Amino acid sequence: MRYALSTFDNIEIVGEAANAQEALSLIKALDYQVLFLDISMPGMNGLELGSAIQDLDRRPYIIFVTAYDEFAVSAFEVNAVDYILKPVETNRLKKAIDKVTRLTKEAVAASDTLGVVNAGQVHEDEIKPAHEDISPIKIDRVPAEKQGKTILVGEFEIFYAYTEQDTVYIKTFDDRYFTRFTLKDLEARLNPQIFFRTHRSYLVNLHKVKEIVPFFNGTYNLIVEDNERSEVPVSRAQAKKLRKILGF
Repeated sequence: MRYALSTFDNIEIVGEAANAQEALSLIKALDYQVLFLDISMPGMNGLELGSAIQDLDRRPYIIFVTAYDEFAVSAFEVNAVDYILKPVETNRLKKAIDKVTRLTKEAVAASDTLGVVNAGQVHEDEIKPAHEDISPIKIDRVPAEKQGKTILVGEFEIFYAYTEQDTVYIKTFDDRYFTRFTLKDLEARLNPQIFFRTHRSYLVNLHKVKEIVPFFNGTYNLIVEDNERSEVPVSRAQAKKLRKILGF
């Protein structure tokens, strides 16, 4: 990884840690922004380190670089921005670095530098974002994850989104993807003329609703037109708003 990262002109390698505990000490000591992290390490493993980082005031971006593809879901549960399988291909690594650069441009001024830690082998690197100005672009697609890949899911494909065990999933007709967005983030991102927050744990595309079934105590279940005819609950607090929207 040290050699692979050194081939990028916009990265400066500034350090290295031998294990997760040493990497955590480095992250606490200095303001690194990116962590290249392995899964299998002596003592604390990569997922445990990723979880520990979530409790810090300063949380670096996490990119997992590992030989184990079965931990992808767990990796994104600790807010990883990417998951790269070994052996690492240059083009795949470039995509991950480009993703971090884009995230950085949204968070800091173009002239700021971006620090990186790589753990596992754990390296510390510094990514220097390009200085060109790029106007914000709003698209009707949501980045979501499945099997280590980032999928751009169109608004029209989304039947509903929901929270399950602190992870937010997007449900399409015959598949589901997990996302690092909160439901509140998705509610703000998606078209408010189409998507309705039915419940604290559900956001539904009203164009995909087939039936409205009364439940109890003034609540409803919405039957959507996916392949499973899934049920989306409507809380009592939101039922009145839904009736007004749909006119019944």
